[in-house]
Amino acid sequence: MTHDLDAIHAALPPMASTIRMVVSDIDGTLIGPDKNLAESTQQAAKQLSEAGIKLCLVSSRSAEGMLRYHRELGLDTPFGALNGGLIVGPDDEILSTLSLPASCVDAACDTLSVHQVDTWLFRGHEWLIRDPGAYYVEHERRSVGIDPVVVPDFKPFREGVGKIMAASSNFALLQRMEVEIGAMLKGEASVHRSSNYYLDITHKDANKGFAARALAERLGIPMSEVACIGDMSNDVPMLKIAGLGIAMGNATEEVSAHAHVTTGHNDADGWAEAMRRFVLPRAPGAA
Repeated sequence: MTHDLDAIHAALPPMASTIRMVVSDIDGTLIGPDKNLAESTQQAAKQLSEAGIKLCLVSSRSAEGMLRYHRELGLDTPFGALNGGLIVGPDDEILSTLSLPASCVDAACDTLSVHQVDTWLFRGHEWLIRDPGAYYVEHERRSVGIDPVVVPDFKPFREGVGKIMAASSNFALLQRMEVEIGAMLKGEASVHRSSNYYLDITHKDANKGFAARALAERLGIPMSEVACIGDMSNDVPMLKIAGLGIAMGNATEEVSAHAHVTTGHNDADGWAEAMRRFVLPRAPGAA
């Protein structure tokens, strides 16, 4: 780490001694590159339940894109979709929603269009696209298991947008868009990459820190007893407020600086390792 990152890490509060809840990112964290839950992950999630520790999922994904993992893990907890823009109950009921102002939707879409970056809108349970042949559309469709709705123009749909997603194989361009659009919409929107090829633009309060607080509040658990685990810059808002912040081994140094500890990679049982090394020893009543 650089001197600045070392200072960020050194300034973290002490790790929690008791953990009653885990808030976990999905892509790059809970699942591997094949988008499947490893057997070790499923076993560790079961151990959390047996230890009395709640598990909640948060993701930049739509609610539909999260349900597969929620169901495979047998969870009965609420979860945060669209980086916290949607808080969804275990029965798929939308409990709360945060939408972007229409002016932000226009400004972001116009900027991305100028740079020829493919753009999608998420409204409630809808995924809207303009070009079904764009490079990452099929990748996303396979990953989340839902089909997009093709529309000729986003103008009629700019109200009620929970998330704008920009997709590009030009990683450097997307990183630049994160900075430029973030500056343009400062104070109005939250702008973070959820992967090298995806940029998420959500309501200013819709971030994973907001989601973690909202989920913990619904379950009556203080953030001081919540562990958060993630790998990308959009996970930093929840890592910063966690009683125990855990970075994946595949996270950048910038992300890891905001976490108390680092576990293994998402393709090498890193999630299960984190639960067994750092979380389960802090379960309520653990010796």
